[in-house]
Amino acid sequence: MASSSHPSFPPRSYGGNLGKLPDRSLGTAFGTSTQQQREKERQERERERLEKERMEREEQTQLTEEQREEIKEAFTLFDLDKDNRIDYHELKVAMKALGFDLPKAEILAILQTHGAPSEPPTSKAPHQSRLLLHYSQFQTIMSQRIIARDPREEVLRAFELFDEGGKGTINLQDLRRVARELGEGLEEDELAAMIDEFDLDGDGAINREEFLGICLQ
Repeated sequence: MASSSHPSFPPRSYGGNLGKLPDRSLGTAFGTSTQQQREKERQERERERLEKERMEREEQTQLTEEQREEIKEAFTLFDLDKDNRIDYHELKVAMKALGFDLPKAEILAILQTHGAPSEPPTSKAPHQSRLLLHYSQFQTIMSQRIIARDPREEVLRAFELFDEGGKGTINLQDLRRVARELGEGLEEDELAAMIDEFDLDGDGAINREEFLGICLQ
């Protein structure tokens, strides 16, 4: 019986054809580098948060107790639903009550920067709901604005409360009205003496510059 022979194949050299396996140390180094970067970013965010809180605390200490109380009262007065958040219209009137009558664009910008949606977006309602400002944010914003305000503006704002009708002066009738509103039982001659003491030009009334001199001396 004739023997059948199969052709022989040349031996394969696996060692020469296969490259080296990937160096696992490279992947480990990359992962470590990424973790370190994330940790660095987290620490930076934490430093920024702590610095912001520190600055806010310092701003609060620069305010008088009366100014802090005014901020709280303005917010509470216009937080109509008492949820510790105010919307666009409530924010506008609250700021106006504190002497900041801002245009619509500025109010909207404050809400865009510091506000939060009243309800989180959902698949059924993907569009953002109206923005609301929390009391803590309102307190910070108003503290910054009050501290940055020119003292003359504060005095002139008080002047306008005395000057009924916007005539540019405070007369005896104005003092009488304010004293009555504040419940001060001042006599007519006492009120007249106040006018005489600070009426530098002798016109029987106190003008803006005279009032500034009284308050800023």
